[in-house]
Amino acid sequence: MITGIPLEQHRPDWQIQMAEAISDPAELLRVLDLEALIPTVAQPLKAFRLKVPMAFVQRMRKGEPDDPLLRQVLPLMAETEEIPGFSEDPVGDLGSMVVPGLLHKYAGRALLTVTGACGIHCRYCFRRHFPYAESNPGRDDWSGVINYLQQARDIKEIILSGGDPLVLSDSRLSALVDQLEQIPQLQRLRIHTRLPVIIPDRVNEELLQWLGQTRLNTVMVVHINHAAEIDQSLSNALKLLNKSGIHTLNQAVLLKDINDTLEAQIELSETLFRASVLPYYLHLLDRVRGAAHFEVPEARALALYERLRERLPGYLLPRMVREISGQPYKTPALFADEL
Repeated sequence: MITGIPLEQHRPDWQIQMAEAISDPAELLRVLDLEALIPTVAQPLKAFRLKVPMAFVQRMRKGEPDDPLLRQVLPLMAETEEIPGFSEDPVGDLGSMVVPGLLHKYAGRALLTVTGACGIHCRYCFRRHFPYAESNPGRDDWSGVINYLQQARDIKEIILSGGDPLVLSDSRLSALVDQLEQIPQLQRLRIHTRLPVIIPDRVNEELLQWLGQTRLNTVMVVHINHAAEIDQSLSNALKLLNKSGIHTLNQAVLLKDINDTLEAQIELSETLFRASVLPYYLHLLDRVRGAAHFEVPEARALALYERLRERLPGYLLPRMVREISGQPYKTPALFADEL
């Protein structure tokens, strides 16, 4: 209680929804009328337990064990299998950390992991083993990051990532961006987030206000893998971002038995565009330990992409890429006519 008023009345609705996210696989399956699956589900590690807010659960189809949204978040026994070639740091994040929380992997831009928290735990997450506690700066102490960026005159773009940066309050994010704006060579602010997808209420007046006030050109890269994730509430939120002058792009991951068909990819691109979002990247799976069951064989992925190139106009065609540790850029998938 604060001055006799319940604490919940002082918290934005999106924070309450996050706090009430489902964390028990059995509870999730009961909500979806899938109790028969409970014995087949793995008990996830405490460090990466199940986490899914109801706003996302409500877009899942009840009684459907192969629902593409459910399959992204439900921990399965396959996560416990040790598969050669799958590691805890598949993209070399730790080797590119120049100060705690700041990754300088590519020319002209740097990535800041502002938090280890997320609004949802996707089971294929390439940072599911990332040591956030040891690798992030202390709460709101960005001095090491700011000092590095001030000296790195070639960095013109800062990327806020995590975890999910929009898990932080708008006051904390705007205070951080205020500091970043003081670095004269910075021109662009990019935000990588899935939270507006999971909880569309995250796109509220406070968020739009501070984003609209920054001198930095702002790009928001959301993460949507399947057209079924885009309901009316999310479409409205994405259009609000667009109307506020925020360039909105999407990056997806190609996931086995979730979005690895021609029809699913075409529907995703077309639904994104109707919601004022341009397809940006279609990632081949980062080979993180515990996610091997999501991998689409590369030959099959390339064949699918060839068919997509025949069916979609260029502006609706995401770039299929793989991130390879040590490479100075995202590596494009190679096709027969490019070899």
